[in-house]
Amino acid sequence: MVSTYLDYNLIARDMKLSLRRVSEQTIVARDTQYYRENIGSVASVDEFLADYRLYSYAMKAYGLADMIESVAFMRKVLESDLSDDNSFANKLTDERYRDFTMAFSFSGGTAVSQTEAQLDEMIGLYNTSIASIGETQKEETRYYNVMIDKVTSVDQLLNNDRLRTYVFTVFGIDESTYSRETLRKVLSSNADDPESYENTVLEPRLSELEAARADAQAKLQQSGTTQAEKLELQAKIATYNKSISTASNYLAMAAAFQFEADGTVAAGSAQTAAHKKTMNELYVSSNSRITPQAALLNKAYFEEKIASITTVSELVADTRLYNYIRTAFDLNEVTIVPATIKNILTSDPDDPSSYINTIGKGNENYKALARAFNFQADGTLAAGDAAQTAEQTTLTSSRYMTRYNDKDDAADEKAIGAYKLAVEKMTSVSDFIETASIYDFALQAVGLDPDSESARTIKRVLTSDLTDPESFVYTLKDERYLKLAQLFNFTTSGDIGVPALAQSETLIQETAKTYIVNKSRFGSEEDKTKAEAEAEYYTAEVAKLASLDEFLADSRLVDFALEANGIDPENVTVDFLRDIFTSDLDDPKSFINQQQNSGAYIALVTSFNFDSGGNVLREDKSVIITRQGLYETLDRYLHQSLEEQAGEDNAGVRLALYFERQAGSLVDAYDLLADDALAEVFRTIFSLPDEFSSMDIDQQAKIVEKNLDLEKLSDPAELKKLLARFTVLYDLENNMEVDPAVVVLSGSGSNIGISADTLFQLSQLRKGG
Repeated sequence: MVSTYLDYNLIARDMKLSLRRVSEQTIVARDTQYYRENIGSVASVDEFLADYRLYSYAMKAYGLADMIESVAFMRKVLESDLSDDNSFANKLTDERYRDFTMAFSFSGGTAVSQTEAQLDEMIGLYNTSIASIGETQKEETRYYNVMIDKVTSVDQLLNNDRLRTYVFTVFGIDESTYSRETLRKVLSSNADDPESYENTVLEPRLSELEAARADAQAKLQQSGTTQAEKLELQAKIATYNKSISTASNYLAMAAAFQFEADGTVAAGSAQTAAHKKTMNELYVSSNSRITPQAALLNKAYFEEKIASITTVSELVADTRLYNYIRTAFDLNEVTIVPATIKNILTSDPDDPSSYINTIGKGNENYKALARAFNFQADGTLAAGDAAQTAEQTTLTSSRYMTRYNDKDDAADEKAIGAYKLAVEKMTSVSDFIETASIYDFALQAVGLDPDSESARTIKRVLTSDLTDPESFVYTLKDERYLKLAQLFNFTTSGDIGVPALAQSETLIQETAKTYIVNKSRFGSEEDKTKAEAEAEYYTAEVAKLASLDEFLADSRLVDFALEANGIDPENVTVDFLRDIFTSDLDDPKSFINQQQNSGAYIALVTSFNFDSGGNVLREDKSVIITRQGLYETLDRYLHQSLEEQAGEDNAGVRLALYFERQAGSLVDAYDLLADDALAEVFRTIFSLPDEFSSMDIDQQAKIVEKNLDLEKLSDPAELKKLLARFTVLYDLENNMEVDPAVVVLSGSGSNIGISADTLFQLSQLRKGG
């Protein structure tokens, strides 16, 4: 018989060639082809277990051939949820069962409306959209002020989308329903011309509407009006109010421009400087939020007007000034009314019997407001006094500028909270459409107007198939709609589906776990802490990936994934990885299959869900085997077949091949001892007697740690030396004559033997201890 050393080296020196030869064997090729062609059509555990060829192929691949008949047991293994630490497979000490379960997805991915990453991105976009309102106002106002001076006709104004939108925003005109002809007549109108559109149509129409509204309001108050008549009158009044508002806005628009009757600008510009300033203020204040631009305008208004205020009544009568001081002094409770402000401003904060100290109970904000103004008890100013000194005005404005957005910030927090609660309960696209706290929030976040978008369009967007370039969302050619669809996980039927992740939830967890083990198993607590920090980054960021490009652009993610798969990041480039990810895994001549370490690269590539174009694929719940699981099973089957065939001629070769395959994954001595085959190789290498296996497990672990540096097993050169020693010693151990002395020492046929303590001491002597 050829020696174990030679047999092993004939196979191991070119493992890829040896595996290819096995794959070309008739039975192996036939069984592999059957597995490839049929595993994708299996939809349940029952179907899988019922197909003996598929089931036995997979069991053999994972070294579980002796458990094939234990169908009930394996059913529990396959139905385990690996994300649950208490699931059946996770509670088994034999990692082969967990590995076997990981290759399949019988438990399926978790259907969720939004992943944590999607939720975080949605909230981030919402906050960004809020923050950008002020910048948008600033830029659009700058553009308007520059371009309006260049406008020479009504048509030129209406043809410019940005100018038209600015004007429409100021005067509340609906972009989707306006009449261009009507607007042209309005803008070309002149109040001084009796024959203008303004005087012949708008004014009479406004008077008519106001009279009709007054008549309807009077009838509504009459006794004897039935409920049905009241409802009809109320509907008419609402219609009149809307029409009156439109007519009034048209008149205001006509007054804001200087176009001639023919629609041209006769001299100067289309607007005066005063009109532009008014337009700017109206545009900024048109948003319900107080933006930085609106706050500055309010500040300027306050500082200009306060100098002319002589009484408390004048101050609170000006709504803008009244709201300004309420905000500045944090007096925004609903119980604060104009009378409250009057009482505070006419109160002496140093008088214990004053309104501030009695009714107000010494409220510090009340005191601060009173001290910021100089009104007397009767609400007037003493001779020579101003409502505020320059210092008081500066203080008031400073307080306002630090508080002007507090109310909006609180509303945002409330909106975010309401969104989180609602989206957690959402089960279908109908819930999305019908729940305002979701619909409005999500659309605003991506830059869409909830009030103007069609619910039907949004529903079609959300149920588009993102893997189909012909689906509805792509026909819109608008990134906002695409982003909206990407941030949710609706199926084409409108149900909640499994999210499209660059890696499945299970593989994200497994990659993170493997990385931490690889970085810390032979390291310090500090190494473990750093690895855990990197794992947190990875699990958070990899879930946000939408393409291969995004993955390759993040070196931290790339390095993490490489090291988790046992690949040194220093040995690869981005271009190399792109070639790896775009290789045909089934073509033996493809770039990835030509690599010496092709198995590790295939494991890396198949752990991600990128399609040929580098985009993320949504997990197909109808396929029960994962992409990585398929290639892992095929690879393991070839290795298992190779090792079994080698073992038929020489069990030592099989042990050596198996040890070589498993050595790099050992974490500690207990991992080695838990595997009988690995333990036998160790015992042979270090010439330990059979009694070694009967020792206390902790004593065995100490012997392993004393004799074997597990970290060196990841070094191919060191592993080769170790296995060379094994193959030589294996032959010596299995072919030598049995010495009678050995029988005595081993205790064969009697109760006499070597104790565990003696074995431990002998191992230390052998190592010079």
